[in-house]
Amino acid sequence: MNFTMSFSELMPLAPVMIVALTTIVVMILTAIKRNHNLIATASVVGLNLAALDILIMMFGGGFAPSNVMNLFMVDPFTLLYQLVILIAALACCTLSHAYIETYKENREELYLLMLASVTGALLMVASSNYASFFISLELMSIPVYGLLAYTYQREKSLEAGVKYLVLSATASAMLLMGMAFIYAYTGSLSFYDSVQALFEAIRQPMVVLGLGLIIFAIGFKLSLAPFHKWTPDVYQGAPAPIATFLATVAKVATIGLVIRFLLTSGAILIPSIDTIIMIIAVLSILVGNMLAVRQVNLKRILGYSSIAHFGYLLIGLVSMTYASLGSVGVYIIAYTLTTIGAFGAVALMSSPYNNLDEAESLADYRGLFWRRPVLTATLTVMMLSLAGIPLTAGFIGKFMVIMAAVTTQHWFLAAMIIVGSGIGLYYYLRVMVVMYMTPPDQPRIDAVDHWGQKVGGIMVLGAAALVLIIGVYPDPIINLALKSEILSPLHFILSQQH
Repeated sequence: MNFTMSFSELMPLAPVMIVALTTIVVMILTAIKRNHNLIATASVVGLNLAALDILIMMFGGGFAPSNVMNLFMVDPFTLLYQLVILIAALACCTLSHAYIETYKENREELYLLMLASVTGALLMVASSNYASFFISLELMSIPVYGLLAYTYQREKSLEAGVKYLVLSATASAMLLMGMAFIYAYTGSLSFYDSVQALFEAIRQPMVVLGLGLIIFAIGFKLSLAPFHKWTPDVYQGAPAPIATFLATVAKVATIGLVIRFLLTSGAILIPSIDTIIMIIAVLSILVGNMLAVRQVNLKRILGYSSIAHFGYLLIGLVSMTYASLGSVGVYIIAYTLTTIGAFGAVALMSSPYNNLDEAESLADYRGLFWRRPVLTATLTVMMLSLAGIPLTAGFIGKFMVIMAAVTTQHWFLAAMIIVGSGIGLYYYLRVMVVMYMTPPDQPRIDAVDHWGQKVGGIMVLGAAALVLIIGVYPDPIINLALKSEILSPLHFILSQQH
């Protein structure tokens, strides 16, 4: 009887268990016989089943938010973010299949590492306890070290893995120290239980230091300025599909965890913490956009632009109103789809054996329109969406975040988003101009002839279509994001304040 009860308690985490079981199945299949297509198919089937389970919970009716073991909170917010993570993971798996097909070393372990990391990412957005916060974050991060350095014949790939390992370990140490300080004074590891204790102990310098350390560690993980130095190097060195994974799955899981932590622990109501987040947001927007202007490497441009995008997101988070959690959700969906498309185009142009290099320099895209018009159109849509041009998902996301900032009368922050978008327009347009120039006589790197008929190609075209559809008709996505609320008494308080 006891076992049945505990199993039914775990059922809200069914999508996580499906992905974890898929990881074990992939491990067994790899041990029996190495077959790249079989392993890739098994991985994709597992991720699809998990996504289907979430859709049934979201739209099937009868879903009630539940607290699992006082470690995880499964509510509408969790389901939305888990769904976005699974869609991004599916995209990365399909891109990896075409990319790694010509790889002469072992290919199957790539999917194994990816599935293990996705399991951690799914747990992260449900975490409501410092213990589950740390364990799920490490479960997501550790496989990424191996993924980044997977094509180790390329020096840059190995360097990216080592850089991420060192800086990620530093961030984890800061995180643990911050948690230890807070636990010492509040006596609770749960976000929900420590709210009252946190407010009582906030005059203690050690508690403020603890919260500061946690925010700085999160800054490393989200590559926010001034903790951003690793980002462009790691994005440039990583295999293209893994750069996609890092920019989507890892970032969405981290921001989901951050939102829940700040809202449910009450940290967002502490003026000093609020100010620190605002400063980090403004710095990220300025640093990300300014440094991207000088780049001639597409992966580095996308790396720097991701720093700026998470700066915009933080502004949405700081401008806390009833609707702003929804605006952050819309921005996350738009950012994920756009990043999948942009990095997907780079992945389709690259292979681990193209002169041991990838299609990352802007020179490789010169005149691409005259050779691959559809791929150029796809990349153009993604650049327009990142720049926040109307009729794309990126515009809807930016508009919602600016609206949240204006509603709470954060005029300076709203102006910063507009200034950052203006600077961003320059380097996104530069990428587009290069693609329509006169082509070179002999292109150094090119996509395969039937790229659009392969799974990765279909997925990139699908992402481009969704970016345009959301840009033209955003209502379903906005409604979905607005319904995805966090179960938190603080959220109710904040909505009443404004």
